Amino acid sequence: MSHTPQPLGAPLVRREGREKVTGTARYAAEHHPPGLLYGWIVPATVPSGRVTAIRTSRALALPGVHTVLTHENAPRLGQADDPVLRVLQDARVPHRGWPVALVVAGTLEAARAGADAVHVTYGTSPHDVVLTGDHPGLYTPEKANGGYPAVRTRGDAEAALAAAPVGIDATYTLGALHNHPMEPHASTARWDDGHLTVHDSSQGSTTVRDSLCQAFGLGEDHVTVVSEHVGGGFGSKGTPRPQVVLAVMAARHTGRPVQVSVPRRHMAALVGHRAPTVQRVRLGADRDGVLRAVSHEIATHTSRIKEFVEQAAVPARVMYASPHSRTVHRVAPLDVPSPSWMRAPGECPGMYALESAMDELACALGTDPVELRLRNEPVAEPDSGRPFSSRGLAACLTEGARRFGWYDRDPRPAVRQEGGQLIGTGVASATYPVLLSPSTASVHAAPDGSYTVRVNATDIGTGARTVLAQIAAAALETDQEKVTVEIGSSDLPAGSVAGGSSGTASWGTAVHKAATALVRRLAEHGGTVPPGGITATAGTEEEAGREQPYAQHAFGAHFAEVAVDSLTGEVRVRRMLGVFAAGRILNARTARSQFIGGMVMGLGMALTEGSTMDPGFGDFAERDLASYHIPTCADVTDLEAHWIEEDDPHLNPMGSKGIGEIGIVGSAAAVGNAVRHATGARLRSLPITPDTLLPYLP
Repeated sequence: MSHTPQPLGAPLVRREGREKVTGTARYAAEHHPPGLLYGWIVPATVPSGRVTAIRTSRALALPGVHTVLTHENAPRLGQADDPVLRVLQDARVPHRGWPVALVVAGTLEAARAGADAVHVTYGTSPHDVVLTGDHPGLYTPEKANGGYPAVRTRGDAEAALAAAPVGIDATYTLGALHNHPMEPHASTARWDDGHLTVHDSSQGSTTVRDSLCQAFGLGEDHVTVVSEHVGGGFGSKGTPRPQVVLAVMAARHTGRPVQVSVPRRHMAALVGHRAPTVQRVRLGADRDGVLRAVSHEIATHTSRIKEFVEQAAVPARVMYASPHSRTVHRVAPLDVPSPSWMRAPGECPGMYALESAMDELACALGTDPVELRLRNEPVAEPDSGRPFSSRGLAACLTEGARRFGWYDRDPRPAVRQEGGQLIGTGVASATYPVLLSPSTASVHAAPDGSYTVRVNATDIGTGARTVLAQIAAAALETDQEKVTVEIGSSDLPAGSVAGGSSGTASWGTAVHKAATALVRRLAEHGGTVPPGGITATAGTEEEAGREQPYAQHAFGAHFAEVAVDSLTGEVRVRRMLGVFAAGRILNARTARSQFIGGMVMGLGMALTEGSTMDPGFGDFAERDLASYHIPTCADVTDLEAHWIEEDDPHLNPMGSKGIGEIGIVGSAAAVGNAVRHATGARLRSLPITPDTLLPYLP
């Protein structure tokens, strides 16, 4: 039976779906080569200091325990590209939870029991783990995450703010947030005749391979890293984590395969987190709501190990027109685990503060919040002056307001009540940059009419396999069922990390270029495939290195309706709507899933997810899913995601923008703004929980 080629954008079911729901998809901790040993990390129990002694005799005496690695006997590493990976190299303890030993045993249970039997003595030093807006250790770095300048000024923001008829000066405080993918961070490593093979839970196995080569002094042809199926990451698997180095160390030391998994309660210390921020936003406007000045200053923390600066003030350089602007990042090194990427780093916390401040300005002016945003649409990107390749924010706000019934609401706060429930609605904008990274792909045509795409992309649950097959099939003008996609191994043509909402653009552009080149080569052969087949290879190095004349961003608008129990302070999101402008949508089914997934995370950020840094013990108190509350099905009721048709000729060959992160950007602000409309109370710290809201309720 012949098949009609599906058009690009069709809502195809993800290719690996059956494998996942039937349990045949194998993840990093589900590989069990013969002779496998298991490693269990012994974490430091002090927040700062040095290991003065480690007694391992009791652990080694336990049945099944094979060895205990410490800084005294672990293999020496080269200069790792990330200092977080330099584990068991010295006695230093930079934060609580830092690995000080690894117990290796024949079973996971024996390894865990052995870890409990290791006795560590420390010499402690004073620690500092609490970020404040006026922390004496704050300094201004050169760059923030993503390579953005830490400080950008345009005009004279201070003078313009002082002269503005209407002003907002508000400080928003966000605690740390934690990535909690379903699959734990895990690695299974084995050496075979000098060749290292690692199954790793990672968002980019090429990056992991390169880091291991550098750390262990190996050539690329001696290392294979496989990340075939990955159960989520949200940024926490975007760089190699200590467990992969520990697994390789132990495998080299013992001569046997070793698997190391990170228990969920260890994740807060080992796999990164969204850094806390203290954000001061000042807006100055005319009485008609036209912005004169925007100032966004953030303070955040980093670890003593390395500098990571959450780029939360960057979105203010993109969003709204104003002749004067000042955006500043400052950071304080503390005795804390190293922060890292979490879905939409920078944009997510930064847009919470900016969009909350815009709502406060709308309240001060008596202007509709949607109208205020439309009134301040820029004709070009404010800080750079570059024209936008496309900017669909106004269309998202307008379409979202129509779908949501926004203009049916009474704008007055705390006036709509249903029984004991206070009802309110809120809106917020969203943005995320369009990014493209170097990637290479090959496409092979076989004599039987089938095609094979090879690129080291990583599918972290986004449906990458499916959309890459769609891209290739569209370029080849064939049915996608004739296309096989091979991803998830560093032995494949190098692909970029699945992060920054750049995966589909980066891998897809390489696939499209390779497929297009293959079509040309086939035409040269008269459309006949020779017995050995034909292969074409292409990459995106040129596109990734090219200076863009246009400012390229995705945009969106979130609308939320909440019900607040006037007696208990419980907040429930009754409905939530997101409308997005993200170029051409390549698979409607998987795209909707990505948008809604981000919105759910924003809901959790607004109402349930909170992390407390214990100042005495120096660690995060909420270290499991019983205490760190992510949204459940009962919290997520009526969520809708839609998009506008956006034709942007200045993007990649598919005309697509990234969609993995924009769903979380602004969604927490929409919920917070809805709570303010429902109750009249403006809370400037998240999450909004009953104990924080009750004092403001009538």
